[in-house]
Amino acid sequence: MRIIGTVGLPGSGKGEAAAVAREEDIPVVTMGDVIREETRRRGLDPSEHHGEVAGKLREEEGETAIADRCIPMVREAAEGQAGEPVVLVDGLRSMAEVERFVEAFGDEFLLVSIEAPFDLRATRLGDRGREATDLDREKLREREERELGFGMGEVMDAADLTIENDDTLEGFREQVRAVLDAGAAAVGADDHEAGPEGENE
Repeated sequence: MRIIGTVGLPGSGKGEAAAVAREEDIPVVTMGDVIREETRRRGLDPSEHHGEVAGKLREEEGETAIADRCIPMVREAAEGQAGEPVVLVDGLRSMAEVERFVEAFGDEFLLVSIEAPFDLRATRLGDRGREATDLDREKLREREERELGFGMGEVMDAADLTIENDDTLEGFREQVRAVLDAGAAAVGADDHEAGPEGENE
């Protein structure tokens, strides 16, 4: 079994990586979906109260609350596969969550950081066909501060490998496929960046 967890700031490409996994018939467990479901259960709008409910869950059930809810979903997804099961977990945010997944899956868990420059991420998150405005950048910085407040920077630093999403979309998708297919074997020996057949793009 191989469990691949992704971490990345807004606009880095986590959603695209999840889309690639689905195209390859690899199940995806999205940690944010767990929060959105809980937000709706509490009668709140996920678009407005996502961060608030995430914080409350961690206060009420501990720092690993969201990971704890995801782990049974990961096991169920893995059981339904033929051959070596592979599951992608989208959206880790804290070292407590990473440690919980390592506790549950041991060496079968691989942490992947998806990274891209700030300006490129701001453009991706802006409206299609236009450059990101100063307001877009300000909002993104505020959002990143919230994400980093959960300890995301520490998680990115602890990743087993990094995918740099700063070139073409197809180049990024090829790197993701390499990791989904080969896991840790997709890591470049020198710099821990992913690339097809163990080489960097």
